[in-house]
Amino acid sequence: MEVAFVLYPRFTMLDIIGPFQALGDRPDAEIRWVASSPGHVVDHTTHAGLVAASSLEQVPHPDVVIVPGGFGDTELDRDVVGWLRRVHDTTTWTTSVCTGSIYLAAAGILSGIDATTHWARKERLEQLGAHYVPERVVERGKIITAAGVSSGIDMGLVLVERMFGPEQAQLIQLAIEYDPQPPFDAGSPGKAPEPIVGIARGLLADTLSDDAVAEVVAEVGGAR
Repeated sequence: MEVAFVLYPRFTMLDIIGPFQALGDRPDAEIRWVASSPGHVVDHTTHAGLVAASSLEQVPHPDVVIVPGGFGDTELDRDVVGWLRRVHDTTTWTTSVCTGSIYLAAAGILSGIDATTHWARKERLEQLGAHYVPERVVERGKIITAAGVSSGIDMGLVLVERMFGPEQAQLIQLAIEYDPQPPFDAGSPGKAPEPIVGIARGLLADTLSDDAVAEVVAEVGGAR
């Protein structure tokens, strides 16, 4: 089972590490870190990164695809969008975390489909043809999307359950001691204090331009 973890410049680290932690120890999972070109890919903080051992073109038929989100983004990686559009037909599971669903939507994968993303990007997701659902993990057929950043762990466990059964998912959850007890009840815009939500909206403002998105979509024949 070939699992492609997709990297692109300014991805968010926990988005991809969460599901990797759920799947990385599976002996039957062939983990492939992929990007437009092999090499070191820097995350959105510019203080860390991961190494893509393979190019997208070297992994034409992955069984599972996992796309992280990113922040501080000004454009979509068109190579990733085009690759997603090509490989989705033959995947067993196509998944995303956070704003990774924007990539799926730009590739035309989420047209008319319920999906989730980071709460600060729900308008962009709907602009690209998806129907935003404010849930932590949304599963529609072979497509699974997760909300912001930390929900990638939840998505990874759901994916393990679908592929290997609930006992395996519970075993992994216990092994990584995933038993959330957050120190603050501020993990969603409906719970956080209003001033904090306002600050977060400013920090997480969508920096993609409509023209840049439309150009990528038109080039790859993506979202309608």
